[in-house]
Amino acid sequence: MPRLGTPDRQHPAGVAGLPDPLHRPLLYLTRAGRAASYPLRGIWYFLRNREFWPLFAGRIMPLTVISLLVYFILFTFTFLPQFAFLALFHGWGAWVNAVVLVLGEGLIIIQGLFEGFFVDECRVDVFDATLIKHSLTDLISPSRILFLDAPDAVRMLGKPTSPAIYTPWSLIQIVELIVFLPLNLIPFVGTPAFIIITGARLGKLAHYRWFQLKGYSKDQQKKALRDRAWEYVWFGTVAMILELIPGFSLFFLLTTTAGAAMWAARIEEEEQRRAVDYLIQQEASAAPPPYSDHVV
Repeated sequence: MPRLGTPDRQHPAGVAGLPDPLHRPLLYLTRAGRAASYPLRGIWYFLRNREFWPLFAGRIMPLTVISLLVYFILFTFTFLPQFAFLALFHGWGAWVNAVVLVLGEGLIIIQGLFEGFFVDECRVDVFDATLIKHSLTDLISPSRILFLDAPDAVRMLGKPTSPAIYTPWSLIQIVELIVFLPLNLIPFVGTPAFIIITGARLGKLAHYRWFQLKGYSKDQQKKALRDRAWEYVWFGTVAMILELIPGFSLFFLLTTTAGAAMWAARIEEEEQRRAVDYLIQQEASAAPPPYSDHVV
């Protein structure tokens, strides 16, 4: 039986024929680039599908205004002192570290105040609606009521019939952000290290809802995360960069969610294709020999 749930590691055209010393690094770069593209694809997908817009306007826009106020206060009162301190070690380049430091502090406050309590339900709706638009209604229907005669995927969504969580709110996640925030004090490498380390954590949570829908056990979830660990690092890194943009962080939460669902839909499609190919091979190997009138 084929290994379902394994990462999409097909060798892209132009990579498979390369010598071994080049093949492996380029394959890793291709996998990283593909995963990193999904948060960006999610932006275009969200903007192109108007049925998603009311989710942002009705639920997230008021929180975006509050988040802008949080960033305004932080930059007004904390940026200059932190920049002055960092300039002692980094020189004038300290402004980059100071900006990321303040943005990280703002992200911690916003996550603590809003993300787990007010935004998660909206992210579940975006994720589920995106899967429905990718013809995966059967994956959603056991977990929530669906109005199949609705005019679009968002309006099809009824109440969940089982716990629906996109990202489980965790105090540990916020503590990790606080712990890794001082990495920005390290010249040159500190800020990229902070973004990649926290992004890797973010990436691992991107498919939590998908694992729920598939009914994965904890062991199956760990295996799926392990199989795609490299991809989740780069998906989460791009998602983290987007979340650090003031005023747009909550909007990008929704677009990244759409991107995560698009990625899950592609994996589902590839799993189904592998299953079909396996069945065809099994039937071919089990077929009787061609008929012959000759007696041996």
